[in-house]
Amino acid sequence: MRVADNLNSALHELLEHDPDVYLLGEDIADPYGGAFKITKGLSTRFPGRVLSTPISEGGIAGVAGGLALTGDKAIVEIMFGDFVALAFDQIVNFASKSVAMYGKSLPLRMVVRCPTGGGRGYGPTHSQSPHKHFIGIPGLSLYEVSPFHDNRAVLREMFARQEPCILFEDKVLYTRHMYDAGELFKWDVDRDVARVYLDDPAAADCVIIAPGGMAHRAMAAMRGLLLEHEVNCLLLVPSRIHPFDLDPVIPHVARAGAAVVCEDGPGGAGWGAEVAHRLHTALWGRLARPVGTVHARDCIIPAAPHLEKEILVQESTIRQTVLEVLGG
Repeated sequence: MRVADNLNSALHELLEHDPDVYLLGEDIADPYGGAFKITKGLSTRFPGRVLSTPISEGGIAGVAGGLALTGDKAIVEIMFGDFVALAFDQIVNFASKSVAMYGKSLPLRMVVRCPTGGGRGYGPTHSQSPHKHFIGIPGLSLYEVSPFHDNRAVLREMFARQEPCILFEDKVLYTRHMYDAGELFKWDVDRDVARVYLDDPAAADCVIIAPGGMAHRAMAAMRGLLLEHEVNCLLLVPSRIHPFDLDPVIPHVARAGAAVVCEDGPGGAGWGAEVAHRLHTALWGRLARPVGTVHARDCIIPAAPHLEKEILVQESTIRQTVLEVLGG
């Protein structure tokens, strides 16, 4: 099953078993089924609860927040994650605050889905990874789709949190297969963090921490490092990226003594810097070298494929950073 199919199946199951769930977005109804076909078949089965909306991200998020505030559950599809900036006020100034600003704790079950990332030649306004703009907002949790986390469980977890959540979905990852770590590696899930490793997670020379959209590039880097440099890496892929739970990560990084944190967006005040800072604080004196960070270059994303490749994180970027962290 492809990641896109897994996500579509998860939405079907959620709407089938929970009559309080509504799905809103632009062009999500059949026969189109959304820009990336994640919502195909849903409006046919649930015509009163899968609603194609006008082109107004702020309006869509506002209606979803209102539904959630009155006790329903709402899922918003932002056609391209870049456009979530147009819904920033409704997410940050209304939805995330509403769980706590009325004098008592109030559930607000709302999920905003954002297709993100480049690699498809869509250019500056359709290829961004806007994660950093939502990090550190009280009452707002951030998740990223992963090839190792079943989206049925992820959606259930987000609604169980009873607060607004954003689900980032890498567009290239949609086409990948679920649960595929390649022929070299094994994988499992420990406390909601997927682990990809050669034979023993405790034998890693370096720990790579990356969200789901980076997983295949990280695994390609791990393969090259192993076969060409005899460097053994452990990849950790969290489902929830913020607030980020360090507990499953710290033992692995402490044992290896070296870590690299990867993210798709540009560097500077981003997720990678936050995780690296927290690892430094928790493991000061136990790391052989500073935590390495991998991120896109600090510029807009071109549409031309050969220029886009120079800007975005590649397998070679991760591999070189691991070697630098290990002193190679």
